[in-house]
Formats: sequence, C-alpha cells, structure tokens
Amino acid sequence: MPDGAPAHTVSDLRRDLAAAYRLIALEGMDDSIYTHISARLPDGPGGAKRFLLNPYGLRFDEVTAANLVTVDETGAVIDDPHGAGVNAAGFTIHSAVHMARHDAVCVLHNHTVAGVAVSSVKEGLLPLNQWSAQFHDRIAFHDYEGIALDLEERARIVSDLGSKQIMFLRNHGTLVLGRSVAEAVKYALNLERSCQAQIAALGMGLTPIVLDDAVAEHTARQYEAGYDPFELGGKPDPEWAAMLRRLDKLQPDYLT
Repeated sequence: MPDGAPAHTVSDLRRDLAAAYRLIALEGMDDSIYTHISARLPDGPGGAKRFLLNPYGLRFDEVTAANLVTVDETGAVIDDPHGAGVNAAGFTIHSAVHMARHDAVCVLHNHTVAGVAVSSVKEGLLPLNQWSAQFHDRIAFHDYEGIALDLEERARIVSDLGSKQIMFLRNHGTLVLGRSVAEAVKYALNLERSCQAQIAALGMGLTPIVLDDAVAEHTARQYEAGYDPFELGGKPDPEWAAMLRRLDKLQPDYLT
C-alpha cells in the first residue's frame, strides 16, 4: 500500500507520474490527448537531462507507469515502451521550465474551463476563500502568443515565471511546478477549486468578500509550512497516500 513517501527511485517517480495523469483525469481536468504532466528523472550518462512524458495519443486515463516515455530536454525520445512517441511540440513549455528551474521535479499544465476562464480576465485569481489565499501574490502571468509551438517563446515564459511555482498562461490555461509530483497535483487541484469557486461566487451577483492582503499572506504561509515537511523533511504525505489509495481501488492498472 502506498505510504505517500517522496519518490526516491525511478520506479517511484513513474508510479507517481502515472498516478498524476489518472487523478487529473478523474477530476475532469484533462483535455482529450492534449496538455502534459512531465517529471524530471535523475541525469543520465554525462549529465544528460531526462524527463518522463505521456505517450502521444493516449488519454490521461490510459497512462501507466510502464508506458511513460523518456525524452531529453528537446523532447527527443530516449526510451519509448509504448511506441507512439510524444507530442514534442507539447513539451515546448515543459522543457523550458525544467531547464530553467531545477527545483521543479514536476511541471503540470491544464486547460480546464475554470482555469481558462480565470486566465482570461484581467483581475486573475482573487483571494476570495481559503483555497485561493494559498496562491496570494504567488502567481505569475504570461500573455498569450498563440499555440505554444514557437521555441522563441520559451525564454519569455521562463522570464515571466521567475521564481514562482504557479503561472496563468493568459487566455490559455494554468501551469504549476512542484518539488514533487505530489506537490504539483495538490497545487493543480487547489488552483482548479479556487477558479471554480471564484466563478461560482461572482456568478451569484452578490458582493464578494475579498480577503485583505495580510490574511491572505498569512494563509499562504500556512499552506507552505504544511507542505515543507513533505518536500524538505522527507516525511510521508498523508494526502498523497490517500490519493494513491483511491487509484488502488478505482484504477489499479496505473501501476502496470
């Protein structure tokens, strides 16, 4: 039974990344065969950079630990158990972030209705509740330039991201960085709930209560203090363990 401990081996990382794809699909946060969740592998021979990515053409609910593809920093395939290759263009954003931010073990990109909606308004995410307060003053923004196929856009994405772990890709979607796969998934789930709650609250036509900066910052620091023992102290993460148990019950084939 998974214990929620941080991934220490390649097999652990494969398990966690496959779980991330399944969990995002279970929450309805996937987009057909598009968007990606990538994870950094230990460097290969000679310091070669290596990453795990989903096979091209598979839905998120078809990804398993065994069929994940190993690619280099350009998206070129190193190992492909499934044989379908990868969407190299889809790795454009991920490769740029991974190469610039070595603290990011996992990069998770979504196109959800709520996330795209909030990314499409000037105000972005407001601190209206506990979920969204987690991200107070911790969101970067990158203006839309078209479908992310232009390699020159990578430098601008990295520049706009800076040292933050959350980014709204304006008129496009969301991007989160995690020090582990588990952290990236938790960020993504909480960000999605925050966007949904904002749309629901503003849609009531009543007066929203926006948290003041001091309270929102205090809450964000509380979240960070709660995550650090798992990411820095190596303690098992009970929330991640619970998510893995959910998959063990509903979709145990993610481990195959």
